[in-house]
Order: sequence, then C-alpha cells, then structure tokens
Amino acid sequence: MRINVVINTVGIMLRYIALLMLLPVIFAFCYREYTSILPFLTGSLMSLIFGGLFSLNKASEKDIDTVNKPEALGIALFAWMFFALVASIPYLFYNLGVVNSLFEAVSGVSTTGATILKDFSIYPKTFFFYRSMTQWFGGMGIIVLFIAVLPKFSVAGRQMFFAENPNPAEEKVTPRVRHTASWLWGIYLGLTVLQVIILKLAGLDFYNSICTAFSTVGAGGFSPNGDSIIGYNNAIITAIIMVFAFLAGTNFILMYKFFVQRKFSAPLKSEEFITYVAVTLILGLLIAFSLCKNMGYLPREGLLAGLFQTISIMTSTGFASSDFGDWDFSSKLLLLLPMFIGASAISACGGLKITRWIFVFKYIKRELCKIIHPKGVYPIRLEGSVVNPETAQQMMAFVIFYFALFGVSAFIVGFIEQNVSVAIVGSIASLGNVGPGFGAIGPLNHFADLNTATKFIFMFNMLVGRLELIPFLAILHKDFWAVKK
Repeated sequence: MRINVVINTVGIMLRYIALLMLLPVIFAFCYREYTSILPFLTGSLMSLIFGGLFSLNKASEKDIDTVNKPEALGIALFAWMFFALVASIPYLFYNLGVVNSLFEAVSGVSTTGATILKDFSIYPKTFFFYRSMTQWFGGMGIIVLFIAVLPKFSVAGRQMFFAENPNPAEEKVTPRVRHTASWLWGIYLGLTVLQVIILKLAGLDFYNSICTAFSTVGAGGFSPNGDSIIGYNNAIITAIIMVFAFLAGTNFILMYKFFVQRKFSAPLKSEEFITYVAVTLILGLLIAFSLCKNMGYLPREGLLAGLFQTISIMTSTGFASSDFGDWDFSSKLLLLLPMFIGASAISACGGLKITRWIFVFKYIKRELCKIIHPKGVYPIRLEGSVVNPETAQQMMAFVIFYFALFGVSAFIVGFIEQNVSVAIVGSIASLGNVGPGFGAIGPLNHFADLNTATKFIFMFNMLVGRLELIPFLAILHKDFWAVKK
C-alpha cells in the first residue's frame, strides 16, 4: 500500500468536507443564531487544516488513477475516521465533552442515530440541522459523493466506490462509475427534496421538514424532536416518513432502473426487492396483530405502528412512532429480528443486508443437497447471475465475522454494564446502524449514562457497520501495511 497516496487522497476529501461544514453557518445566519456560527467555522477550519497537512506529500494524478484495492480500502477507512473526528469538533462548543461529542459525531456520520442528548430544549436549531446533515452525507457515502463531483477520482472511482459500498454483484448502472455515482446521488437528492416538499404540505415547517428528510433518506433517525416522530402526533406525517424510509432501504440501482431507465418490471424481477417487501409486510403484520391482541391497539393504529417500526428498524432509520420499549414481549421479540436483517445493498441502510441473507439460505440449501447427492452441481444464483466461488467465500466470511464481532462486543459490554439487554440490543443496534434499542437505550432514552468503554465499543461497531467490515478486516492482514513505492 502506498501510504502517501492514501493520505493525500484523504487530505483532498477533508478539504472538501471543510466546505460542507459551512452549510450550518449559512443556516445559522438564516435563523439568526449567530452564536452557532463559531462552532461550525472552527470545525470547517480544522478539517481544512487536516486536509492541508495530509496533502503536503502530494501524490500525482497518475498515482491516484492507479489506486489498487488495498489502497482503496485504506482510503475508505481513514476518510470515514477523520470525517467523524472533524464532525465531532462543533459538538465541543455545546459542552458535550470529548467522548460524547465523538459518540454523537460517529453516530451521525455512520447514520446510526444513537444519541447521548438528554434535554433537546437547550440546543439551537442549527445544532439539530447539523446533526441531521451529518447523517445525510453519511447515508449515500462521502466517497461516492466525491467520485460524483471530483473529476480527479474518475479513474480510481471504481475501487473506491466498492470499498465504501461493498456489493456481491458489484453492479453499476452506467459504463463509468463516476456517472453511476452521479446518478445515485441525483436520486438521493431528489428523494430528499421531494420529502421536504411533501412534509411541508403536510403541515411541518421548513426546519422540521429538512431535518426529518435528511435523517429519513439518510436512514439515520436523528430527529429535532426529543420524542422522535411521536412528538409530531400526526398519522399522515408518520406515513410519509415510513414511505421514504422504505425507499431509503431500497437498492438505489434498482430505483435508477425504475425511475430513469423506465424498466417498470425491474422490481418484480429483483429477488432482493421481492424478499425485502415480503419480510417487511410479514413482520409488520405480525407486530400489528400482536399490538392489537396484547396491547389493545385499534387495527388502524396497530397496522401503522407495526409497519412503521418494522421499516424504521429494518432500514436502520431508527425513528420511533411509538415507544416500542413499552410494547408487549412478543412485539419486541419480533422487532428484534429486523435489527439482524437489514434492507437492500447499495442503499442508505446498515445491517447485514437482505442479499447476504438470501445467499446464506441458498448456501445452506446447496450443502444439504450435496449431502444427498455428493456429485451434484448446484450453482448459487443471485439476481439471476451465478455467484463465483471467490465471492461466495467472501460473503460467508463476512457473515461469520459480522456475528463474531456482535458476539464479542455483546460479551464485553455485558461485563462492563452488567446488563444483558444493553449488551445484546446495543451491540446489534450499533453494528447494524439501527440506533435505539430497548430498555435503558430505548427509543426515548439515551446512551449518555453508559460507561466510556462501552461508548467506544459502540462507536467502533458503528463505523465497522457503516463500512461493512471489509476495510477493518483488511487492516488485520500484515500485507495491507506493506509499503510500496
């Protein structure tokens, strides 16, 4: 790995992140919250300084064009780590402390939505705009954004694209990855603008509309309201958010085919999408039935609550339309399942992803068939294409490491917190970028009172989950750090 190329590329990104961090300054001017200007100017300046220092040892354009896979993984890893670091700086001005500021920043950029805030009333609107903004930029991915807008990444874009968004099929919609990235961000931006408009028409003001849209389309879950979506007490707004959260968890390449290429039959041919819809409906209806039977919900209320929370958790959005921590045991048990499932590949959501679950079940089916017919040939297909042995091994390794990391983090947190619920639910909620869990870290509670060590474990899980393990697994291999000239 050429360290200078990795550092220089990360430096380029940090300089542009400095520009993005000026958006809250504009927001503060518009809302006359002048005391909120300094935190974000400082954050922008620090990002610019880091970017400048990292760019002192310049790499040539030819070096960047020849970025290989290990270098792309290194760029993805360090870009996100420093993105979270500089994103934490403004929070220091609001007296959150170093650890809590870093926790809130990591939760934001990884679109997890776990918060350490206790009292929402003491912070200005610019503060909440910034929280939601970090989730929006984290949702589709900062590297995908820079590939889309910076010509210098046009050649190296492919390696960097799939380093940030690993996908078994490595599917793209146009011959050039830069164009693919542009279209993905175009759809992402279009969905955000559309949701802001619809929420405005439904009665929300611009501030609540844009913060909610940022956190919905980014599948993050940070809300400017301390009671999350419950605080709006509006079934229409809840339904709007539910629809856009579902879209945020849909494969954006599939949406490109549907909306841009007008291949209207594409969703019906997508194994992933059909499974996504089926699992969402089945779990949502089962939870609705349980709420009506055990909690006395009216059918309409139970259906909305069941579907909303299933979609919110499955897409890792993490909004709450009701305090599901107070639900009956059966409903909470059912709601635990989507935390382990996730939504679609190439979407804003976190989690293991449905594509990998489809592969796992097909892999198990194949092995069972081979027990009966050892000489039989049973290729595994995803979306109509045969999965080659190398990709199959990588996916199985991914699944094994995912659950291994979950088990280890849950075990350690259990010892630290002496609380099984926090250990199990907190570990999967952070690793799957879901955000809220049950009990002490439920939808209307916070993570502020957790042990510092637990917070760092959860922060690690959040970043690992957002980058889908691969860059973090790569650094464990000695060859990753082999210096090349």
